[in-house]
Amino acid sequence: MVLRKDQIEASLLEENKLIKDGKLKEDNPLDNSEKFRKLCEACRRGDLKLCQEMIIEGANINARDSFDYTPLILASLCGHFEVVQLLLESGALCERDTFQGERCLYNALNDRIRNLLLQYEYSKSTDPLQPFASHITSLLTRDHPQTSDILVTGAEQNFHLHRFILSARSPYFSKKLSTAPDTASWKLPPAIPPQAFGIAIKYLYLGEIPNDVGGGPGTGFSEDDVLEGIDKISRQLEIRSLWDGILEGGDRRLARQHRTDEVEKGRNQVEAWFTDNVLRHKVVIDTVKADDIKWDRNNGIFADVLLRADESEDAMDSEEICEGIQQPAIRDTLGPLNGIPVGPVSHVSRSPSRNRRSRKSALFPVHRAMLLRSEFFLTMFSSGFREAQNTDHLQIIPIDCSPDVLEVVLKYLYTEKTECPLNLAIDVLFAADLLLIEKLKQKAAVVISTLGNGSMTQIPARLDDYEVSEPEQPELDIYDVVRAGWLTRVPRLEEFGARYLAYRLESYIDEAEFSNLVRESAARIKARQETDTIELLDDIRYYLSERFRLRFEDSGLEDMMEEEAEQAAAYSIERENAAKSKIPEDEGIDVSQMAHSAAMAGIEPSEYQVTNTMIRTLDGEIAGDEQEVDAKNYQILLGKIDGLLDKLKLDA
Repeated sequence: MVLRKDQIEASLLEENKLIKDGKLKEDNPLDNSEKFRKLCEACRRGDLKLCQEMIIEGANINARDSFDYTPLILASLCGHFEVVQLLLESGALCERDTFQGERCLYNALNDRIRNLLLQYEYSKSTDPLQPFASHITSLLTRDHPQTSDILVTGAEQNFHLHRFILSARSPYFSKKLSTAPDTASWKLPPAIPPQAFGIAIKYLYLGEIPNDVGGGPGTGFSEDDVLEGIDKISRQLEIRSLWDGILEGGDRRLARQHRTDEVEKGRNQVEAWFTDNVLRHKVVIDTVKADDIKWDRNNGIFADVLLRADESEDAMDSEEICEGIQQPAIRDTLGPLNGIPVGPVSHVSRSPSRNRRSRKSALFPVHRAMLLRSEFFLTMFSSGFREAQNTDHLQIIPIDCSPDVLEVVLKYLYTEKTECPLNLAIDVLFAADLLLIEKLKQKAAVVISTLGNGSMTQIPARLDDYEVSEPEQPELDIYDVVRAGWLTRVPRLEEFGARYLAYRLESYIDEAEFSNLVRESAARIKARQETDTIELLDDIRYYLSERFRLRFEDSGLEDMMEEEAEQAAAYSIERENAAKSKIPEDEGIDVSQMAHSAAMAGIEPSEYQVTNTMIRTLDGEIAGDEQEVDAKNYQILLGKIDGLLDKLKLDA
């Protein structure tokens, strides 16, 4: 036991020394930035929207504040389950057998949060880029469908590679392929052992650097020859960090940090290449001309397929340009441009009052190797479909979504990033469902259920606070969100929609659209019997009870009841004294306090005059205090649900 303690202390001392020397990064560095402070405050309050906004802006979710609290510990300690879930999905660390991890588990407010922390897979929380890196690495061994476009030959081994990955990851290949983009083969120098080049290629493809570099009897090269070859090839390809990884391979912590840094660096390089090449070469053209596009297979950005997205009719209607304002440049004549016959640019001014602008389409030159992350494209390119065949010009594949949505999808496939604004989130959800990209579906659902949550925290304010001091304009149609959850089979959206409606039920219960939604929920049960429940209403009832239960707990009901009892007794004494001295009850007494205490004493409002504004329930009745108004409002809303069921002739 003593030995174990000594080992731990020695390990901590060594780790602190590496951190102090700048060789190792802290898992939870101190962060005093304003952005991180806002994130921590949002985690305390349970503000999902602000949490998501700060994460999107780049706040370090694994940092700690001046009190040694991480955002995950704060959310766990304060009992905000949805915030804890969001942080874990975004890469927050909760590693067992670490100081901060144990603090987080120990301080969890309830078992629901503690079980979430324990059940969440460690790989998901510590390495969110692992799926991206695994896909890039798998391209080295994938035989079908064939996506490689350059062959590197060695003395005893050939390597089937991808020019766009080599160009993105290696400055040497970037310069070489930019001057000769049609290069289809490259011969490995004889002095470079194939094992050394194989390790370099695995590094470029985001694979883990092996501890055993190879060499030895039967290979023709010794281990020293391989190491010398790695040094040479890393200098030639301008990837010196490969050699650093070889040197750090003996220390587990340094190797783990180096691996994380290299994957992040590789993702950033691919993202920069995607922005500078794929997005920059996007073609916007009249829809009627989109099928006439001809893009040569031998092109400077090594694209092997074109994805097409057409502008929706609704977008055209919402983008009418005022008369007298010049429209953007339009290509209206044919001529070669990067292999595309869309011609030179002419500026045309048109007035919408005379002529509505033509519908537009966007074509993105992309790489099948990255599209394979989608099961939809993997099936398409692995089959005998026309889209899987090689032709002189790139195949054009139409995708049923808008150009903006397709750009979000492509950025996810190329970079693992989801920069999805709320106004596109539902469309991205449907596109991800169509293309069978499950993780993107979940990310879009997170955007909807966090940014769409508005300013409401998990501990609700009073009803009149919403109506008077904090008016809220919804940023999305909650009915569309619920239906989207049904259609795409995302339970998170169904739960979010029910909770959103329950916390604002008084604003929706009387709307015709709400009635239609309840009817649709009932119809989703095949062969529904009269005694069957309606899932949407069951969920709304649950979250409605949670809403008022949290309200009671947040207000400290027991303490208030004791205080109110004392106030009621004091009022009874004041009333008796007033009667004895014949002092009018509206003089010398705080009327608002008198009314408040009278309610606790069981005295009817008719026994005194109330001149100040009283707290009223949803149906306009006067209530004695906030607890009473909440209790009555809860019953009123339940009654409205029952009334709606009677109106719809549904029994649930």
